[in-house]
Amino acid sequence: MTASGIYVYGIVGGSHPLPPSGAGIGEPPAPVRLLPAEDLAVVVSAAYPGLRARRRDLMAHQSLLLALAAAGPVLPMRFGMVAPDEATVLAGVAARRSEHAAVLERLDSRVEMNVKIMPVQDNLAALIREDPVVRRIREETRRHPGYEANVRLGEAVAAGLRRRAAEAAALLPPQFAEIADDMCPGPDVDGCVLNASFLVPRREEGRFRGVAERFAADHPDRVELRVTGPLPCYSFVAAEPVPARA
Repeated sequence: MTASGIYVYGIVGGSHPLPPSGAGIGEPPAPVRLLPAEDLAVVVSAAYPGLRARRRDLMAHQSLLLALAAAGPVLPMRFGMVAPDEATVLAGVAARRSEHAAVLERLDSRVEMNVKIMPVQDNLAALIREDPVVRRIREETRRHPGYEANVRLGEAVAAGLRRRAAEAAALLPPQFAEIADDMCPGPDVDGCVLNASFLVPRREEGRFRGVAERFAADHPDRVELRVTGPLPCYSFVAAEPVPARA
């Protein structure tokens, strides 16, 4: 693998150890090392030409960050952060050293948990019972069947399922208030009525999952819920500027 700059995984405290089995991106995986930056350190490896978001490299990036987080706080970089040389990396860290230190303190012993909620798609009976608009359009379709009527009914059903799911989903974030330190809404995801990440103390991960599972069990005819984590705390750090290439 021919090197093409410095690949940056994240920022840690200066005494943070590297995981024994830590491996970087590339094939074969690039050796990972710490680049000292005063009382901080940057986790880096060699980059390679033509870097793309391949599953192998995405998983290597995330796995390394999770392994690092097991030994202490990590300020994670998004996949694909490449600098032309060490001097550029160190200058960028020095420019925001106090900010980075504050973020590491905040993330100590914490993980990111993501929650996505989608409408249940196979409970038309409950929707018809509760939604007079859908019930009316369904009766009209039965009396006057046809393509346009079926389209109108389908649109009403989709909107009704989404509305019921959104009403239920709004009840969940307050239930995490005593567990999570922070919440960050995520980008819109097709089919989701809620996409949010929560900053959760590592010791509270089981409790967090328990709340989510009870919520799903309480609303089985309205929502499908997916919890992903623990994840690197991407949602709770400011985006880093992409280093300029020489």
